[in-house]
Amino acid sequence: MFALILAGLSIRANARFRQEQRLPMQWMMMRSAPLSKIVTRSAPRVFALAFIPSIAICVLVLVSVGAMTLTPKAGEEGMLLPSALMLGGVFVAAQIFYLWLVERTLSGNGS
Repeated sequence: MFALILAGLSIRANARFRQEQRLPMQWMMMRSAPLSKIVTRSAPRVFALAFIPSIAICVLVLVSVGAMTLTPKAGEEGMLLPSALMLGGVFVAAQIFYLWLVERTLSGNGS
């Protein structure tokens, strides 16, 4: 489910940013402007948009494999679903935040 949400966000963003060859991947952090628009690294658009979904899929697959092959400690049997939901939610939030930063940087709004 989370992989589909992340893929949908990336496909939509790819259409929105289709005129850009490269997208920001890293911004300079400054005390005076924590969310500055000074880009220190960029990547090809498709790579940039697939980065967080790719990491998310790898992590969630590892969690699934671990759940199928490892035995939980006593009292932790019911923690798989909440943990997987939390991880998936964090990755979706990270992708939304990243897309917001990209939009903010490319549009020239903000500080």
